[in-house]
Amino acid sequence: MSKVRAIWQASLTATKRALTWNIEDLIPPSERFIYNFNSKEELKKWHLYSDSEYGGLSSAALEITDAGKEQSGTGVFSGNLSLDVMEGTKWNISRSGFCGMRSKKFDGFIDLDPYDTIALKIKGDGRSYISTIYTENWVNSPGQMEDNSWQAFVAVPKDNWVVAKIPLAHYLPTWRGNVIEADIEMNPSRVVGMSLSVNAEGGVPGAQTGPGDFRLEIDWIKALRTQSTP
Repeated sequence: MSKVRAIWQASLTATKRALTWNIEDLIPPSERFIYNFNSKEELKKWHLYSDSEYGGLSSAALEITDAGKEQSGTGVFSGNLSLDVMEGTKWNISRSGFCGMRSKKFDGFIDLDPYDTIALKIKGDGRSYISTIYTENWVNSPGQMEDNSWQAFVAVPKDNWVVAKIPLAHYLPTWRGNVIEADIEMNPSRVVGMSLSVNAEGGVPGAQTGPGDFRLEIDWIKALRTQSTP
């Protein structure tokens, strides 16, 4: 083989390898960790809220379990749901009995466009919880600065670890907890945060309801691609 032909062949081989690498690199993995509740540092990415901000008497905590040296911990979202309202509160609230944990905003956006399902490894108490995805506000007006929210119920069996899978198509657009009757679609490429919450009333049929203690243990939250790439 001549020197010129050898150089050409080497260049062609290198180009093919580069093209192959680039094509594979463009295909996202079939799953992506969004949150992994394995340390106290991870819990700093979240903050708590409840009806106590508006005169209610519910309370919540977010802690990490101590799993020992051989195993990482898991997050525990727990507390008490109360339907009572603080006496003399200035807030005219129509309902109480809710608590939640919401992630702090990402530095930019998370692009979930390549995925079709949210998966949560959780262990609960028989209540149903609400999974919320927040996306960039589509209005951008002075009177409407809140993120768009999309919600779906998660039924959590008592005392058993499960991987709950929620198709993105099952998340409904909401405004302050109420479903919006509008023909709009989520933009999964502009996700700014997530939350998990629990209400004393409502939820999926058969789930535990009413005031009292709640406890949800969380190992991780992932995005999955369950459908084949065209």
